[in-house]
Amino acid sequence: MATLAIDKDFLLDFAKLEQSVQTRVHEVFGKFDTATHTGLHLEKIKNARNPQFRSIRITQFWRGIVLAPQTGDTYTLLKVLPHDDAYVWAERRNVSVNQATGGIEVRDDAALDEHLAHLDRQAPDNSGAHLFAHVKDSDLVRLGLDDKAVRFARLLTDDSQLDAAQPYFPSTQWQVLYGLAAGMTPDEVWADLGAEILDGPVDTADLDAAIRRSSHRVLLVDGPDELMAVFANPFALWRIYLHPAQQAVVDASFRGPARVTGGPGTGKTVVALHRARRLAERDDGKVLVTTFTSTLAESLEDGILMLVDDPAVEARIVVEHVDRIAHRVFREEHGSPHLITNADEKKLWRSIIDDLGIDFTETFLGEEWRQVVLAQRVSDAAGYLAAKRTGRGRRLGASQKAMVWQAIWEFEHALITRTVHTHETVRREATRILEQLTDKPYRHIVVDEAQDLSPDQWRLLRASVPEGPDDLFLAGDTHQRIYNNHVSLRDVGINVTGRSRRLTINYRTSAEILRWSLELMHGARFDDMNDRLDTIAGCRSDVHGDAPTVEGFGTRDVEFASLSEKVQGWIDSGIEPSEIGVAVRSRKLGDAVAAALTKHRIPSTFLADSRGKTEGVAIGTMHRMKGLEFRCLAVAAVSSKQLPAPYAVASADEDEHTHARDLQRERCLLFVACTRAREQLLVTWHGEPSPFLTPLL
Repeated sequence: MATLAIDKDFLLDFAKLEQSVQTRVHEVFGKFDTATHTGLHLEKIKNARNPQFRSIRITQFWRGIVLAPQTGDTYTLLKVLPHDDAYVWAERRNVSVNQATGGIEVRDDAALDEHLAHLDRQAPDNSGAHLFAHVKDSDLVRLGLDDKAVRFARLLTDDSQLDAAQPYFPSTQWQVLYGLAAGMTPDEVWADLGAEILDGPVDTADLDAAIRRSSHRVLLVDGPDELMAVFANPFALWRIYLHPAQQAVVDASFRGPARVTGGPGTGKTVVALHRARRLAERDDGKVLVTTFTSTLAESLEDGILMLVDDPAVEARIVVEHVDRIAHRVFREEHGSPHLITNADEKKLWRSIIDDLGIDFTETFLGEEWRQVVLAQRVSDAAGYLAAKRTGRGRRLGASQKAMVWQAIWEFEHALITRTVHTHETVRREATRILEQLTDKPYRHIVVDEAQDLSPDQWRLLRASVPEGPDDLFLAGDTHQRIYNNHVSLRDVGINVTGRSRRLTINYRTSAEILRWSLELMHGARFDDMNDRLDTIAGCRSDVHGDAPTVEGFGTRDVEFASLSEKVQGWIDSGIEPSEIGVAVRSRKLGDAVAAALTKHRIPSTFLADSRGKTEGVAIGTMHRMKGLEFRCLAVAAVSSKQLPAPYAVASADEDEHTHARDLQRERCLLFVACTRAREQLLVTWHGEPSPFLTPLL
């Protein structure tokens, strides 16, 4: 019986096809098993680079390109293109097997030949040092480069030549050269390939076996029902399939807490979801999947429902954001807490400052309480005098520390006297309750967006699961930290040393958008939550597209009118309104964008009001965009008066260190927003641009 496989590149193309063509693809491949048995429409292609290429008729104008098996019964759908383009594609492309990974590779052989000829012609006149002169041929071959790729590597003299080759070069082989060009040693590149490397020799002539090994690139479809599900939502469904480097992390057994890091779009959340399923399959204990906000928790729950099809496994997975856990534990013991507002908290700090006559601000004292006292579980004056204040900026002498501790004691005493709580004191009490339990509520905990959890939230999670193998699994990236939480995992009882994996391939954003967004972070320093500096150097995308468009305007009205015209242009080009997003710094700006779109008769929905369902263009604050993605995205009003937002940045006179951290958090917020774009990114401002943009203009 014939089996259909689908190349991931076609899944990316499918959503761009006209609806009528999509419908015919449904019909043709829904009957594919019958078609292959009768020989219907499958035809050999004259002048095809690979003799196994076949064409299949979609309509009179459209053709599909299929890789037929050499001996088995698995046919792989590679492309659907207009008639003439399909045959040109087959004449220029080839399929090969990587000799290190054993995986399938689709390559533009004609373009590679043309580029090699060009490099050959340049070689006699080129006196520059060759890019890979320091790497032995034997290392290139060991890392999976074939003869043609080795020859290509030997002719390169500049990084730009390698970048230009990415669209047509075999992707895994290009990643090897990219790593070597970035300064990695052959052994480091070998380690980076990780689980992709096969033990023993690879039969590079056996395409059928290569397809079966290529679950990261090729999706095997079991029957017409599954095929229809794939075509109905190709982007969402593809996100639950794993690259071998991701699969290795999912399947691993760790002796204790472990984590996965990586830049935006590298699949950390997908790995976390698969990890939760794998842990729930291994034993009968409860698996908690958690993060720092309710909206992200809802997204994780949707992912679990998409991924898990066994009711027994699904019943063992609980998805709940961390503060909800704290409040539930607190409520079961004490009833519902009475929470004070941020404004009331500031008033309380101000009254204490006035009563004590001390020279500190509400912001400084509030941060000192959170970042030092709560983070280190300080309970008395002696403990505070001995506490580490690394990174707090303002130095305090012994007498000043005594005054600060007095203010903090007065603050906590006032909370107790008034029988009120903050979220922090609710978490602290819930942690105390959980620490006393011998029977913990969870056997495993999986944490997404780990960089945004506070020290007391980490202590709560540590107290919720017994210490042991695979107890905690963390996924995060400190370059995407958008809340004022900094933590040393060791200080909260979580040791991931030697159990940390890093992902480098971006699956969401085009190389052009990623490169531009990474420049926003140039020169910034980030901790790795494990007492070292973090990096996203080497983060890369194999997908190419348009460079971001960056435009300034004189007034907000002119900016938003131009934005509306751009959005209409996207819609006119065939992009669904729901695949378009607009990110802004505040709700007020979002309302203004919505009014501008309405004036142009473009439907829109504000994400904060949508409850997960959007109709029309999605408008959201930069915070609300976290965890989402759009084919086309506009980041609007990136002006000097809006970003950094004045209300979100402490004065340098108040607290120099908090001021610097606030600025970095605002920069991260812009970075997160821009990396939500898959294919097209538009960044606009009115008046003066944000200082974060100035170096890129």
